[in-house]
Amino acid sequence: MDVDVFVAAHSAEWSRLGELVRRRRLSGAEADELVTLYQRTATHLSIIRSTAPDPALLARLSALVARARSAVTGSHSPAWREVALFFTRRFPAAVYLSRRWWIPAALASVALMAVLGVWIAGDPQVRASLISPDEVKAMTAPGGQYETYYSTGPAASFAAKVWTNNAWVAATCLFLGVALGLPVISALWLNSLNAGVAIGLMSSAGRGDVLLGLLLPHGLLELTAVFIAAGTGLKLGWTVIDPGRRSRSAALAEQGRSVVVIALGLACVLLVSGVIEAFVTPSGWPTWLRIGIGAAVELLFLTYVFTLGRRAAHEGEVGDLDTQHTGDALPEAG
Repeated sequence: MDVDVFVAAHSAEWSRLGELVRRRRLSGAEADELVTLYQRTATHLSIIRSTAPDPALLARLSALVARARSAVTGSHSPAWREVALFFTRRFPAAVYLSRRWWIPAALASVALMAVLGVWIAGDPQVRASLISPDEVKAMTAPGGQYETYYSTGPAASFAAKVWTNNAWVAATCLFLGVALGLPVISALWLNSLNAGVAIGLMSSAGRGDVLLGLLLPHGLLELTAVFIAAGTGLKLGWTVIDPGRRSRSAALAEQGRSVVVIALGLACVLLVSGVIEAFVTPSGWPTWLRIGIGAAVELLFLTYVFTLGRRAAHEGEVGDLDTQHTGDALPEAG
């Protein structure tokens, strides 16, 4: 093959491709032309490599094809940018948009804990129906099970154990919500029941303040994460019942992707609460300081959700994945 004749025959196409690659915006016809010229130039490069491997021409066409490929397929977003977008927009927006579900779930659960705690603390017969007086003493006395639970092992190991358990509870609420929300309601009931029994038993022994001093440092953020997971799971369950104007499959797909976004974010939130539970809760620091740390972390998280999340939601963020990751969807009649 005569390289000079080949270059003369196709140099105009290569020049045009280079011009299109340099443009920041293209019309529809120009975009189609870009794709066509990219495919042709890639074929030309293959021919040159196999029949007349001229080094200078190969370098020129290789660079041109690489630039055209980037223009056609789009540049790859660096991982750090995706992580930043996740924590500054997608996750807080998803939590904010689910607030009409998880805030009522939180209020109902806390109310149930309080009612159970007051009932158990004020009724000896109820306490006797739950466990024996000796067991109550073993659990509520100074140095008892409730008090020593947070220092039963090395702090790092305990943090990992707590994080794994809480992440499992949150995942149960999130992903089993598709079963009409029934597993979520069950999980919330058991969580409120356990907390209400602990509060009632410790209060009956005159040590309710001790228990709250142990629960609140990590419990504020931990329970918030569980309530968010529960509310999101309930929203997923309601989507099964009432998908709105979309098809049920499309609505579930969108809400399911939002559930994944919230699950990933809550794993980080629960990691923070696990660290607090392992290192702050059992520390010898004053109760006011331990509770203050927990309250400060909780306030920071809520501020994060209701500032960044609200702003991102108002700008159109829905807590879903990018369209390049979600795949194409068929149009639906609205």
